[in-house]
Amino acid sequence: MSHENALAAIGSAPRRVFEIVSRQTGCAAKGSNSKSGCGTSAGQDDLPGSVWERIKDHPCYSEEAHHHFARMHVAVAPACNIQCHYCNRKYDCSNESRPGVVSERLTPEQAAHKVLAVAARIPQLSVVGIAGPGDALANAEKTFRTCQLIQQAAPDIKLCLSTNGLALPDHVAAIKNLNIDHVTITINMIDSDVGERIYPWIFYRNKRWTGPDAARILSERQLEGLEALTAAGVLVKVNSVMIPGVNDQHLKEVNLAVKARGAFLHNIMPLISDPAHGTHFGLIGQRGPTPAELKTLHDACAGNMNLMRHCRQCRADAVGLLGEDLSADYSLAKLEAVPAYDMDARRAYRELVAAERFDQRNAREAEKKNLAGAWADLKIQIAVATKGSGRINQHFGHASEFQIYEVSSAGTNFIGHRKMDHYCMGGYEEDAAMPSILQALYGCVAVLVAKIGHCPRKDLQQAGIEAVEDFAHEYIEASALKYFERYAARLEKMATAA
Repeated sequence: MSHENALAAIGSAPRRVFEIVSRQTGCAAKGSNSKSGCGTSAGQDDLPGSVWERIKDHPCYSEEAHHHFARMHVAVAPACNIQCHYCNRKYDCSNESRPGVVSERLTPEQAAHKVLAVAARIPQLSVVGIAGPGDALANAEKTFRTCQLIQQAAPDIKLCLSTNGLALPDHVAAIKNLNIDHVTITINMIDSDVGERIYPWIFYRNKRWTGPDAARILSERQLEGLEALTAAGVLVKVNSVMIPGVNDQHLKEVNLAVKARGAFLHNIMPLISDPAHGTHFGLIGQRGPTPAELKTLHDACAGNMNLMRHCRQCRADAVGLLGEDLSADYSLAKLEAVPAYDMDARRAYRELVAAERFDQRNAREAEKKNLAGAWADLKIQIAVATKGSGRINQHFGHASEFQIYEVSSAGTNFIGHRKMDHYCMGGYEEDAAMPSILQALYGCVAVLVAKIGHCPRKDLQQAGIEAVEDFAHEYIEASALKYFERYAARLEKMATAA
């Protein structure tokens, strides 16, 4: 299918979800395959073809795919069989984005209906997951019934589930039989002394366990389930919550343990701790890690296995791309009759993305060749304002987060995202937001944006951060390398002049 026909087939799909810029050139127009990253680096040439096909359109398993594809969580699993000190599932706010939060719970039939309605409007939807608000496998009957219904109605959508792992060994066969291809296990410890400080109790074999016994049983079941899933050929991502002073150093051991048991990807996330959420950690003042602390831990584990750095710690009813949540637009009360499932539009979008990815790869590799190893000792961090599609396509004042890249002559490395307050609210500039913005930009020499006003540009300049509009709507990685070359040349000129 040609690029023009692909656009026509997609028709009026909501561009607020993803914004593909219609500027394909060269080989991209042929719809060639692309090279992407899983977590941070593994791409098409680094993985067996069968594995690549399973992760290339999955926004949580491929860092590059999260620019192009949407995910959806359906809240069919209210019960949980453990208690975590960082979780309070009774809290619900439509403006709050964190695990365990939902606005409405669904039956399996309602969930399948909602998936079809969303997929009809968002051809970018590639993955449906069950992540709560409790534990997917503490509600196994509802979880598996939901998967059956979705698989029958929308066979091209990948199925995922998230679990704490306590019940996992009992359900591996069912997971495999239902073609649930991706499973996430939250593993925060492998030492019961550490686990006792995170989990006050678990409910296992009709009994409530507490203390180190509870943590030991949980850890044993998690690792047993991980081994069984990988032996069955299921791709497993391990989530770990980084809690300073509790498990931050211990997570290096967790990283090695899950790698040894076949985990495909490790996602080390910062603790979300706010007294307003009513969690134990929030109420006792347990802080979360700083971006620098999180990056240090990521770097310490990076040589062991693929790391996920683009996680947004989504709600259990999230809809849209990572970093954007459209769940409020798709409540049951707002759903109309479900239109026919349009496989052609979904296929056309994937072809469009394949072409875009190919262009992105070529642009990135061309810029790397231009650098040819120059300034080998220099590394910088830059921030990017983006709405998706792998492009610099967002106004500075509209951004609620920046994506952070480490750039050198060897290439670009995505290292995470940092949230902050909007600078523009209702069309007016909010100077009070600048402190949170500067904190989000800490360590960056520049921020690449589609557009920025005079006042924030001046504020950034005073903080030693360059605001750059020159690459508006261009590819992120190629633009980052172009900026690096410009920045390095300026440093070299200054050194020569001195």
